[in-house]
This record gives sequence, structure tokens and C-alpha cells, in this order.
Amino acid sequence: MSEEKRILGIGSRVNHSAYGDGVVIGIDVAAYKVCFMTYGIKHVGKEYQGWEIIEAIEAVTEVSYTEAEKGLAKVLKTWLGITEVVELGDKWSGGTMILQPADESLKSKEIPIETFFHKIVMVRDRIRVMEQRINSSKLMSDEDKVNLQQYITRIYGSLTTFNVLFKYKEDQFSGEKK
Repeated sequence: MSEEKRILGIGSRVNHSAYGDGVVIGIDVAAYKVCFMTYGIKHVGKEYQGWEIIEAIEAVTEVSYTEAEKGLAKVLKTWLGITEVVELGDKWSGGTMILQPADESLKSKEIPIETFFHKIVMVRDRIRVMEQRINSSKLMSDEDKVNLQQYITRIYGSLTTFNVLFKYKEDQFSGEKK
């Protein structure tokens, strides 16, 4: 399907020349229902060409309301820098991380796993914000954005070691897909 005729799916991010940044939250027969950050919900015709498509989500024939809610919530959290509640795996709750030096004359360090996990989640959230700012930058070339995105992907890959701590798989880090 050509770029002009592509149907945007729920969760697609756009930038409208008059309304600014928005997210597709619904699809009618002739129009998209778009929630704009400043102007609220507006209907925009499917044939409209005057906006920039920031992130196109593939349209599916049937979308449940909960899937649409999840997509919209994810986009809004990312754009607004809202941190989400990420749960620690049950087996780690109340646990302690012990850092034991090789030199037995030195004292070990004990850290509550919840504290360590919170720091890991904060790092992840800050990387996501940095990634969004890079991708939305008007001052950087596309080549610079791609180069920095590769570093971010590698950072996520390095952090996959900590995936064992997350309760839900969808919260885990993922690096390059091979």
C-alpha cells in the first residue's frame, strides 16, 4: 500500500500543522479520531495529507477497547515523561542483593532488591525520555538520529541482564533483534 493510502492504526503518533502533537485513538469510516495534546479530541479525514506521521502503527481490523487504551496510555506516558509502576518479580520481594568483594578482609555491601530495582527502572525511564527527545529533535539530521538510536538499542541490550527482576515480560529490556 502506498504511503498516501496507508491507514493509520490506533496509537499512531502524528503532528498536525494546526493542532500539534496527537495520537490516533479511533478510526471511523471517513476520519481518524485523534487526541491532540493541546486541543483535545478532533476528527481528521483519512485523506488529510497536511500532517507529519511520527510513528505509524499498523491498522488492524478489530481492536478491543483495552488494546486501544493500552496503546494510547503508552504513547501519552512516553510523550509526557510519565513514569509507570513497574512491578518487581514476586520471588525477589523483600530480598537483599549482596555485593561480596574478592578480598575477604573487606566488608560486603547489602542493598534491598527493591531499591536496586527502582534504580534500574529509573535508568530505563530516563533512556526512554532521551530516545523520544532525540527522535523528535528538529535540530538533528536523520542520520544522527539513527546513529544515536543504535547506541540506545545497545544500552537496552546491555540492561537485559536485569530482566530476571521484572514481574512482567512486557516491562523487560530488549536489545537488538537478531
